[in-house]
Amino acid sequence: MNVSRRTLLRTTGAAALAAGVAPLVTGGAAAAPKLPFGPVKQIDAGVLNVGYVELGPAHGTPVLLLHGFPYDIHSFEQVAPLLARRGYRVVVPYLRGHGSTTFRSAGTPRNVDQAAFALDILALMDALGIQRAVLAGYDWGSRTADIIAALWPERVKALVSVTGYLITNLEANLNPLPPAAENAWWYQYYFATERGVKGLHQYKRELGEFIWKFNSPTWKYSAATYARTAAAFDNPDWETIVIGNYRWRQSLAPAEPEYAELEVQLQKAPKIGVPTITIDGRYDPFTPAGDGSSYRDHFIGRYEHRTFDVGHNVPQEAPREFAQAVVDASR
Repeated sequence: MNVSRRTLLRTTGAAALAAGVAPLVTGGAAAAPKLPFGPVKQIDAGVLNVGYVELGPAHGTPVLLLHGFPYDIHSFEQVAPLLARRGYRVVVPYLRGHGSTTFRSAGTPRNVDQAAFALDILALMDALGIQRAVLAGYDWGSRTADIIAALWPERVKALVSVTGYLITNLEANLNPLPPAAENAWWYQYYFATERGVKGLHQYKRELGEFIWKFNSPTWKYSAATYARTAAAFDNPDWETIVIGNYRWRQSLAPAEPEYAELEVQLQKAPKIGVPTITIDGRYDPFTPAGDGSSYRDHFIGRYEHRTFDVGHNVPQEAPREFAQAVVDASR
């Protein structure tokens, strides 16, 4: 089901009121509850020492919010307090190579396979004593959440996935897209070159902001907002992880043997059966045509699709609507 923003405000509000709870979407982002987003905590989880923010009661339903590239945990700065006020235990981690998340050993390979990111989040859940959680993300975060929902559904109460089904199919990625779509992915091809490696190193902040503006043409953010996120790019492994992951997607970086069994499953495009809400940003250049129809068949459980009048960074551009999707999916 595709829901216009006006319809979404009406339907989610009615559903919340029927449940005896006030809807989250009745107001602008400026009206978000003023809970502190922080401090950043650290915990050993798998091969990483993970930096994360946690809000809400320890006994609440766990929600993990997963960011993308070139972004960081501040995409959820307004979403997390909204959910915490509803009684959710909200965890927002820096992905590998971002912010204060570091490798516990200098000798650990800086792997970039899609499965590595999923295993990171499962290790974090284990470290935090979380058996089952709502997973919600966009961009790299959507891909990671989709993988966990597909291969470890017993760990996922519900899923909110921006741009739908993002599990990478390496064989399909070898095929060209229409020119307009290829143009949107310019940096993926740029990073395949040594010139791109040097460009990311020399101009990482300029490049990141250029992508922000392209990805979200209607979003009016402040210089301070971008600077706060760009600080996460100073992680010593950020460039390695970014370049490696985009090269891996094009089969230009080797697949690691330790993920081979998982990749066999992922390359078969496994269906996702957990309750799911997918979201598209109407002005996101990566939103496929057809109001979610191109990926609808990948979701075989309870399902709903929503489109918001924003760009790529949905949780930061539409925090109340994103938070409402998490609440609705979890029910």
